[in-house]
Amino acid sequence: MLACDDLQRSLEFYRDALGFQETYRFEDDGKPTFVALRLGDGSSIGLGVVPDGGAGIHGLPQRPISGRFFELCVYCDDVDSSIEELAALGHPVLMPPADTPWGERIAYVADPDGHPVMVTATKT
Repeated sequence: MLACDDLQRSLEFYRDALGFQETYRFEDDGKPTFVALRLGDGSSIGLGVVPDGGAGIHGLPQRPISGRFFELCVYCDDVDSSIEELAALGHPVLMPPADTPWGERIAYVADPDGHPVMVTATKT
């Protein structure tokens, strides 16, 4: 589960820009507060709204965030064109596409809350 400042903005990134499909939605007074998304046949992520000073069900504070607590990796067919599309949609590119010594091409963008998302593909 990823705590979001603006659920709609995060849905536009994960669902609309990265291609995740919505599998579940929970609403409170008609307003979505949690959405589950799946990419392909297996990768899933939950997006939930947690206000500043708010705590999770576990009782630990989830806001304000200090630092970055996770890094998501999303595989694609073409890193360069994917990064071009994400940048055109206004998502900040943290690292442009580059080849790695372990045989992948990778790049990083920031999601709407500033979390790093690695976009990667196996080099052919």
